[in-house]
Amino acid sequence: ADGCFININVGGFRQRMAHSVLRRLPQTRLARLLRCTSRAAILELCDDFSSSENEFYFDRNPVFFCSLHNFYLTGKLHLVDGLCVVSFFQELEYWGIKEHHLDLCCSNRFQELMRKICSSAENLSALEDELEEFEGSWCANVRRNIWIRLENPSYSTSAKVLAVLSVSAVVVSIVSMCLNSMPDFHQGDSDEKRIENPLLVLLENICILLFSGEFILRLVVAPSAKKFLSSALNIIDFLSILPFYVTLICDNTKKDGSKELENVGKVVQILRLTRVFRVLKLARHSAGLRSLGSTLRHSSREMGQLLLFLSLGVSLFSALIYFVERESKESQLQTIPVGWWWATISMTTVGYGDTIPVTVAGRLIGTLCIVCGLLIVALPITNIFNKFSKLHQRQR
Repeated sequence: ADGCFININVGGFRQRMAHSVLRRLPQTRLARLLRCTSRAAILELCDDFSSSENEFYFDRNPVFFCSLHNFYLTGKLHLVDGLCVVSFFQELEYWGIKEHHLDLCCSNRFQELMRKICSSAENLSALEDELEEFEGSWCANVRRNIWIRLENPSYSTSAKVLAVLSVSAVVVSIVSMCLNSMPDFHQGDSDEKRIENPLLVLLENICILLFSGEFILRLVVAPSAKKFLSSALNIIDFLSILPFYVTLICDNTKKDGSKELENVGKVVQILRLTRVFRVLKLARHSAGLRSLGSTLRHSSREMGQLLLFLSLGVSLFSALIYFVERESKESQLQTIPVGWWWATISMTTVGYGDTIPVTVAGRLIGTLCIVCGLLIVALPITNIFNKFSKLHQRQR
């Protein structure tokens, strides 16, 4: 029986295959043909059958079957160039081939491509579910159209214009905030007190109004207010405009002469520093910043390893440098806490130079500390960088 052959015709590509070859993979479609005892059973596995020629016809992709035929002969399965990975996976399922049969040179590439497709499919499914939430709500079509343009800058020309305006407002606001911190741009009032430049204040107020309008518009047209308010990007948007209104209320309160509320106004000055959150608004329009946030979120294990390795190294080298430097009057490394600072800036290769070892033994320990720091930081950073690259490709 092992010397018998059957004729396979896949989309016009004919091949004669021995029973012994097919039986190497008994669970595949072709091997199951050998166990069929009736024409009806055969036609359940193939598209047509010629008993006179003993030929089984399959209306499938002949390009893939060439690779499949090579797999039967050599036991090695490779991806097919020019064939979509989804089609390749469907062909594998049709012929009854398990994906773990892929050779090592193609297995990792196949898994990566499938992960990208699954991720894209999940994002598309999430978007479709999000748009379905508009059904049955008030002004559904109008809100849906506005929402798509606000969330997807590539949707249309008007969406791109809105995105450019939003980014421009963020940049103008950041520049205005920076210039307001420079005394050269301050002006004097009637009491000869230095105040912020009125033009810069006007620009900042206009930007805040734009941010507020954008936030309110997004909230109004969002399919789900609860999901909207729990989104990290929307929380950033809210935190970027909140200090302005809190400061405005307290400034008006101080004019009323209330001493207690005037003291609150001093605290509000600290809130002005939180205007730096406006920089993070760029993440809404930057795939790189979103990828960075996703990387940090998905790299908690690697970040924990990095902190653990650094903590161990800092503790070890701070104790060693204290032991060899404590007898030197010229050295500043007279305590272990100071050694912590020195070991931290040395292992991270920052090297401010404010505290340095002065003894020969101390310098040898410093050299070893720097070399160990390079190795310790490099090990987890490689994994974090790989995750960033993968997430950035998905974001794009």
